[in-house]
Amino acid sequence: MSDQSGFALGTPSFLRSMNERTVLELIRRRGPLSRAQVSRDSGLSKPTVSLALSSLLAASLVHEVGRSTGGRGPSAVLYEINPSAGWVVGIDVGRRWLRAAIADIAGTIVARRDERAKVRSAQTLIGQIGRVAHSLAGDAGIRWKQVSHATIGSPGVFDPVRGLVQMAPNLPGWGRHGIVEAVRDELGTNVSFENDVNLAALGERARGHGRDVTDFVFLWIGTGVALGIVLGGVLYRGARGAAGEIGYLPIGTGDPHDPGNRRRGAFEESAAAAGIVRIARDLGVQGPLTAERVFAAARRGDGTARRAVEEEARRVALGLAAIVPVLDPEVVILGGGVGRSGDLLLAPIERELHALSPFRPRVLVSALGDDAVLHGAIATALEAGRREVFARPATSQRPQPLKLAGRHSAAVARNRGRTRIAPIPAATPASGGTR
Repeated sequence: MSDQSGFALGTPSFLRSMNERTVLELIRRRGPLSRAQVSRDSGLSKPTVSLALSSLLAASLVHEVGRSTGGRGPSAVLYEINPSAGWVVGIDVGRRWLRAAIADIAGTIVARRDERAKVRSAQTLIGQIGRVAHSLAGDAGIRWKQVSHATIGSPGVFDPVRGLVQMAPNLPGWGRHGIVEAVRDELGTNVSFENDVNLAALGERARGHGRDVTDFVFLWIGTGVALGIVLGGVLYRGARGAAGEIGYLPIGTGDPHDPGNRRRGAFEESAAAAGIVRIARDLGVQGPLTAERVFAAARRGDGTARRAVEEEARRVALGLAAIVPVLDPEVVILGGGVGRSGDLLLAPIERELHALSPFRPRVLVSALGDDAVLHGAIATALEAGRREVFARPATSQRPQPLKLAGRHSAAVARNRGRTRIAPIPAATPASGGTR
């Protein structure tokens, strides 16, 4: 319904819904709060707040958590978001590991599972994703249908128009048509897909070095090389979702016109984990090698391995020298299997970057390590899940969320040691400087 000017008319039900959402968001961000605090902070009248809280209580979106103490006058009832009003799942799909966690709508991680990724075929991997996700619901003591949203992070570029994942050569069959629909059918809930490095950047924004930074980049170096870009506090994806695919920068030691370099990217061939192994071999290091072993040898004081690490730092700095003048980030965050070795890489990267460029961003090692992608998946799922849960009309009849004895104590007891409470603990480290 609208007037002749084209603006929607403020019907009582619409205004009531807006007021409820205002109260709900305020309690989510600042709770627990009293009615008087909600009224004061929101600018809504006390009767309006009381009406909104009554509806939110009836819908089990908020609950009472005690009374205020220490102030003048009588104590007041305090309200906070009911954490069991909704649930979300985050899944990090890598070449070596599949990491997944379930969180309540307040953002508390209730259960987590880490498994070796079964990547021999797309069908096997999809089945593993479904099994792990549904098992997490059981670990949390809820029914799967109570999960509002799941976010999956994986290598590659998600094309929302065609519904497929491109540029994911390390996951066999992951780029075929129908993969997105197959995952959604397997999970049976609202599902979103995102590039894993983008999620790592969002994880840092939520819980790491990006919390108080408006413009930063997350440089992932592992099996591949990629960049997660946050500008103005918002993830930048580009016109086709491929922003940050810096592995294809035509820089490095190889010929960028070579078909092999074009397929994987010249910069990736030069600076990713396999490139470090080639550097070490060219310098004369013998025996079976992985990037992880090269860094371990450098840490023990091996001079040749140290020279290999310094050459890797020079190559990374060259890539950053091409990126920093374009994006002007305040901070560069290093992550991924190779990026974890920042204790060896930071000083030579900064030294070479300063020699190449007048731009001086801070260079830091990820605060979240292997869990950056998983944190980003949970944060993304929470954003979508809260929209879905909180958008339900508070005045409608809706099923009551399953009540858990002692919050999550029963679920923890049933989990036989698999459940972990937030913050997400360190996962099993990947080997070989890869995911």
